[in-house]
Amino acid sequence: MLDKFAIYLRERLNITDEQAEQAVSCLKTKSIKKGQILLSAGDLKSDAYFINSGLLRYFSIDEKGKEHIIQFAPENWMLSDRDTTVFNEASVFYIDAIEDTEVVVVKKDFFPAIKNIVPEILELNILMLHNSIRFMQKRINMLLSASAEERYLNFIKLYPNLTLRVPQWMIASYLGITPESLSRVRKDLANKHFR
Repeated sequence: MLDKFAIYLRERLNITDEQAEQAVSCLKTKSIKKGQILLSAGDLKSDAYFINSGLLRYFSIDEKGKEHIIQFAPENWMLSDRDTTVFNEASVFYIDAIEDTEVVVVKKDFFPAIKNIVPEILELNILMLHNSIRFMQKRINMLLSASAEERYLNFIKLYPNLTLRVPQWMIASYLGITPESLSRVRKDLANKHFR
Protein backbone atom coordinates (compact mmCIF):
# COMPACT_ATOMS: atom_id res chain seq x y z
CA MET A 1 0.00 0.00 0.00
CA LEU A 2 3.01 2.32 -0.15
CA ASP A 3 1.92 2.93 -3.73
CA LYS A 4 -0.66 5.47 -2.52
CA PHE A 5 2.06 7.57 -0.95
CA ALA A 6 4.17 7.26 -4.11
CA ILE A 7 1.16 8.49 -6.11
CA TYR A 8 0.68 11.32 -3.59
CA LEU A 9 4.30 12.40 -4.12
CA ARG A 10 4.19 12.01 -7.89
CA GLU A 11 1.00 14.10 -8.15
CA ARG A 12 2.53 16.95 -6.13
CA LEU A 13 6.00 16.89 -7.64
CA ASN A 14 7.27 16.72 -11.18
CA ILE A 15 8.92 13.32 -10.70
CA THR A 16 8.91 9.97 -12.47
CA ASP A 17 7.23 6.80 -11.22
CA GLU A 18 10.70 5.41 -10.59
CA GLN A 19 11.72 8.37 -8.43
CA ALA A 20 8.48 8.15 -6.44
CA GLU A 21 8.88 4.41 -5.86
CA GLN A 22 12.53 4.87 -4.88
CA ALA A 23 11.59 7.66 -2.47
CA VAL A 24 9.05 5.54 -0.58
CA SER A 25 11.11 2.34 -0.63
CA CYS A 26 12.51 3.06 2.86
CA LEU A 27 9.07 3.53 4.44
CA LYS A 28 6.91 1.01 6.27
CA THR A 29 3.17 0.66 6.65
CA LYS A 30 1.42 0.08 9.94
CA SER A 31 -2.06 -1.22 10.68
CA ILE A 32 -3.93 0.46 13.50
CA LYS A 33 -7.08 -0.94 15.05
CA LYS A 34 -10.09 1.26 15.73
CA GLY A 35 -9.56 3.02 19.07
CA GLN A 36 -5.80 2.42 19.10
CA ILE A 37 -3.71 5.42 20.19
CA LEU A 38 -0.68 6.40 18.10
CA LEU A 39 0.31 9.45 20.16
CA SER A 40 -0.51 10.47 23.73
CA ALA A 41 0.12 13.67 25.65
CA GLY A 42 3.66 13.50 26.99
CA ASP A 43 4.99 11.37 24.13
CA LEU A 44 8.08 12.35 22.16
CA LYS A 45 7.27 10.31 19.03
CA SER A 46 8.33 12.21 15.93
CA ASP A 47 6.56 10.17 13.23
CA ALA A 48 4.15 11.58 10.69
CA TYR A 49 1.43 9.42 9.21
CA PHE A 50 0.14 9.25 5.65
CA ILE A 51 -3.28 7.62 5.71
CA ASN A 52 -3.67 4.86 3.12
CA SER A 53 -7.07 3.79 4.39
CA GLY A 54 -9.17 4.55 7.43
CA LEU A 55 -9.42 7.64 9.59
CA LEU A 56 -7.38 9.27 12.36
CA ARG A 57 -8.18 12.16 14.65
CA TYR A 58 -5.92 14.67 16.38
CA PHE A 59 -7.23 16.01 19.67
CA SER A 60 -6.51 17.32 23.15
CA ILE A 61 -8.10 16.58 26.50
CA ASP A 62 -8.63 19.44 28.94
CA GLU A 63 -8.28 19.31 32.73
CA LYS A 64 -11.97 18.36 33.06
CA GLY A 65 -11.53 15.38 30.73
CA LYS A 66 -13.32 16.96 27.78
CA GLU A 67 -11.95 16.15 24.32
CA HIS A 68 -11.32 18.91 21.78
CA ILE A 69 -10.85 17.60 18.25
CA ILE A 70 -8.39 19.68 16.25
CA GLN A 71 -8.33 17.72 13.01
CA PHE A 72 -9.51 14.59 11.25
CA ALA A 73 -7.23 12.81 8.79
CA PRO A 74 -8.94 10.61 6.20
CA GLU A 75 -7.37 8.80 3.26
CA ASN A 76 -4.56 10.63 1.42
CA TRP A 77 -4.00 13.10 4.27
CA MET A 78 -0.85 13.41 6.36
CA LEU A 79 -0.95 13.94 10.09
CA SER A 80 1.78 14.77 12.58
CA ASP A 81 2.31 16.64 15.82
CA ARG A 82 4.60 19.64 15.24
CA ASP A 83 5.68 19.76 18.90
CA THR A 84 7.36 16.38 18.56
CA THR A 85 8.36 16.33 14.88
CA VAL A 86 9.85 19.81 14.65
CA PHE A 87 10.60 21.02 18.17
CA ASN A 88 11.44 17.73 19.94
CA GLU A 89 9.02 18.65 22.72
CA ALA A 90 6.55 16.39 24.47
CA SER A 91 3.18 16.39 22.79
CA VAL A 92 0.12 17.90 24.43
CA PHE A 93 -2.12 16.14 21.89
CA TYR A 94 -3.39 12.67 21.08
CA ILE A 95 -3.77 10.82 17.79
CA ASP A 96 -6.03 7.80 17.58
CA ALA A 97 -7.86 5.71 15.00
CA ILE A 98 -11.59 6.25 14.51
CA GLU A 99 -11.66 3.28 12.13
CA ASP A 100 -9.31 0.41 11.40
CA THR A 101 -6.58 2.33 9.59
CA GLU A 102 -3.45 1.68 7.57
CA VAL A 103 -0.78 4.36 7.56
CA VAL A 104 2.60 4.91 6.00
CA VAL A 105 4.94 5.86 8.83
CA VAL A 106 7.02 8.85 7.70
CA LYS A 107 10.06 9.27 9.92
CA LYS A 108 11.36 12.72 10.85
CA ASP A 109 14.41 12.40 8.60
CA PHE A 110 12.46 11.22 5.52
CA PHE A 111 12.32 14.54 3.66
CA PRO A 112 16.00 15.52 4.13
CA ALA A 113 17.14 11.92 3.51
CA ILE A 114 15.60 11.60 0.06
CA LYS A 115 16.49 15.04 -1.28
CA ASN A 116 19.24 13.51 -3.45
CA ILE A 117 16.70 11.24 -5.16
CA VAL A 118 13.94 13.86 -5.32
CA PRO A 119 15.32 17.39 -4.82
CA GLU A 120 11.78 18.80 -5.06
CA ILE A 121 10.82 17.00 -1.83
CA LEU A 122 12.01 19.87 0.37
CA GLU A 123 9.73 22.26 -1.53
CA LEU A 124 6.84 19.85 -0.95
CA ASN A 125 7.65 19.72 2.75
CA ILE A 126 7.57 23.54 2.91
CA LEU A 127 4.31 23.61 0.93
CA MET A 128 2.78 21.05 3.30
CA LEU A 129 3.87 23.16 6.27
CA HIS A 130 2.31 26.29 4.76
CA ASN A 131 -0.84 24.36 3.94
CA SER A 132 -1.03 23.17 7.55
CA ILE A 133 -0.62 26.75 8.80
CA ARG A 134 -3.29 27.96 6.37
CA PHE A 135 -5.65 25.19 7.53
CA MET A 136 -5.15 26.14 11.19
CA GLN A 137 -5.58 29.86 10.51
CA LYS A 138 -8.90 29.21 8.75
CA ARG A 139 -9.92 26.85 11.53
CA ILE A 140 -9.17 29.43 14.24
CA ASN A 141 -11.08 32.09 12.31
CA MET A 142 -14.10 29.79 11.94
CA LEU A 143 -14.10 29.00 15.66
CA LEU A 144 -13.84 32.69 16.58
CA SER A 145 -16.21 34.28 14.11
CA ALA A 146 -18.50 31.82 12.29
CA SER A 147 -21.95 30.66 13.33
CA ALA A 148 -22.52 27.00 14.17
CA GLU A 149 -24.23 26.56 10.80
CA GLU A 150 -21.30 28.12 8.93
CA ARG A 151 -18.87 25.88 10.82
CA TYR A 152 -20.89 22.78 9.95
CA LEU A 153 -21.12 23.74 6.26
CA ASN A 154 -17.37 24.35 6.25
CA PHE A 155 -16.84 20.92 7.86
CA ILE A 156 -18.89 19.28 5.09
CA LYS A 157 -16.88 21.13 2.44
CA LEU A 158 -13.54 20.20 4.01
CA TYR A 159 -14.50 16.61 4.89
CA PRO A 160 -17.24 15.70 2.36
CA ASN A 161 -17.30 11.99 3.20
CA LEU A 162 -17.02 12.07 6.99
CA THR A 163 -20.55 12.85 8.20
CA LEU A 164 -21.47 9.15 8.03
CA ARG A 165 -18.09 7.90 9.28
CA VAL A 166 -17.68 10.05 12.39
CA PRO A 167 -19.97 10.01 15.46
CA GLN A 168 -21.98 13.21 15.84
CA TRP A 169 -20.38 14.03 19.20
CA MET A 170 -16.97 14.09 17.49
CA ILE A 171 -18.23 16.44 14.79
CA ALA A 172 -19.68 18.68 17.52
CA SER A 173 -16.33 18.61 19.34
CA TYR A 174 -14.51 19.60 16.15
CA LEU A 175 -16.99 22.43 15.58
CA GLY A 176 -16.68 23.67 19.17
CA ILE A 177 -20.40 23.24 19.87
CA THR A 178 -22.54 20.82 21.87
CA PRO A 179 -24.08 17.73 20.25
CA GLU A 180 -27.49 19.32 20.92
CA SER A 181 -26.48 22.45 18.98
CA LEU A 182 -25.28 20.27 16.11
CA SER A 183 -28.64 18.49 16.06
CA ARG A 184 -30.40 21.86 15.83
CA VAL A 185 -28.10 22.98 13.01
CA ARG A 186 -28.73 19.77 11.06
CA LYS A 187 -32.49 20.07 11.61
CA ASP A 188 -32.49 23.71 10.45
CA LEU A 189 -30.52 22.79 7.34
CA ALA A 190 -32.90 19.89 6.61
CA ASN A 191 -35.83 22.32 6.90
CA LYS A 192 -34.07 24.53 4.34
CA HIS A 193 -33.82 21.45 2.08
CA PHE A 194 -30.06 21.32 2.36
CA ARG A 195 -28.57 18.00 1.34
